[in-house]
Amino acid sequence: MIRMGVIGYGYWGPNIVRNFNSLDGSRVVAVSDMNEASLRKAKKAYPHIWATANCDELIQSKEVDVVAIVTPVFTHFDLARKALQAGKHILVEKPFTYTTAEAEELVDLAEKKKLKIMVDHTFLYTGAVRKIKELMDDGTVGDLCYFDSTRVNLGLFQHDVNVVWDLAPHDLAIMDHLIKEKPTAVVATGEAHFDKGMEDISYITVYFPHNIIAHISVNWLSPVKVRTTLIGGLKKMLVWNDLDPDEKIKVYDKGVDIKSRNGVYKLLVSYRSGDMWAPRLEQIEALKLMAETFVECVSNGKNCINDGASGLRVVKMLEAADKSLKKKGEIVYL
Repeated sequence: MIRMGVIGYGYWGPNIVRNFNSLDGSRVVAVSDMNEASLRKAKKAYPHIWATANCDELIQSKEVDVVAIVTPVFTHFDLARKALQAGKHILVEKPFTYTTAEAEELVDLAEKKKLKIMVDHTFLYTGAVRKIKELMDDGTVGDLCYFDSTRVNLGLFQHDVNVVWDLAPHDLAIMDHLIKEKPTAVVATGEAHFDKGMEDISYITVYFPHNIIAHISVNWLSPVKVRTTLIGGLKKMLVWNDLDPDEKIKVYDKGVDIKSRNGVYKLLVSYRSGDMWAPRLEQIEALKLMAETFVECVSNGKNCINDGASGLRVVKMLEAADKSLKKKGEIVYL
C-alpha cells in the first residue's frame, strides 16, 4: 500500500486526493496547506487524514511514501528537493519547475536516490491523446507535417506566471509525447495588456527536424473558450476538439499528392478528399488512470511517460519561449 501525502489543497489538490485515495494500491494519509479553511475542508471530506499547516512535517513523516506537490510553481523546486532528500517519490503539478537548472537537479537527485518523479501532465492519459498516439505510431497519419494547437479562454489570470507558463505546458507536454523528433528551436511573441511582464496572449512556434513545425496559441483574453488541435500527416489529418462531448477526434482522409515531371510545370498537385471518421475513445477519467500508473511505477519500479525527464523537456521549451517572448520573437535554439 502506497501512503501519500499531498501538499496543497486548493483548486487541484482535492482531485489528487480523491483519485489516489480511491485506488486499491494507495491511500492518502496526510494533507498540508497553509490555509486553515482548506485543511478543515480536507478533514471534513476525509476524517482519517492527518491535516497539518507544516509541510515539512509531512515531508519528513515516516508514514508517507509519496509526496504530491500541488502548489504554485515557484515553490515546486524547494518542496520537491526536500521530499527527494527525505527519500520520498514525488508527483509534481505542472509546470515541473520554473527553470531548466532546477528540473535537471531534481532529475539527477531522483536518479541517485532511485526515486520516481511524475509530472502532472494529465492530458497524456486522456482517451483522446492515447488514441492520437496510436494513430500516429501505427502509421495511419503518416509522416507528420504540423501540429497546431489553440488553448484560449477569458481568464483565469495568474499572479505568479504569464499565460505561457499557465496554459502552454499542456500543449507542449502533448506535443512532446506525440512527436518522436526532438525540437530544435522556439520562437514566441505576445503582449501583456494589464500587468507589465505578465503576458496574457502568446503565439509559440516550435521547429523540428524533417520540416515538422508546431504552433501553439494561448490566450487569457478570448471571448470564447477553444481547445482545438490540428495534426497534419501525409496520409491522414485529424482534428481534436476537446470541448466536443461526442466526437472529440475526427480523422480526415484529406491531403495533398505532389508529383514532379519535366517541362514548364515541374509540380503536379492533386488534392485528396476522402471520408471522415470519428474513432471510439476509451471513457476513463484521465487523472484516475494517471494515479493508477504512478502507483504501479512506484510499486514495481517501472517508468512512466510523464516522468522527470518529460517534465524537464517541457520546462526547456517554456524557458526558451519565455526568452524569445522577452526579445520580441527572437529565435532561441534548444
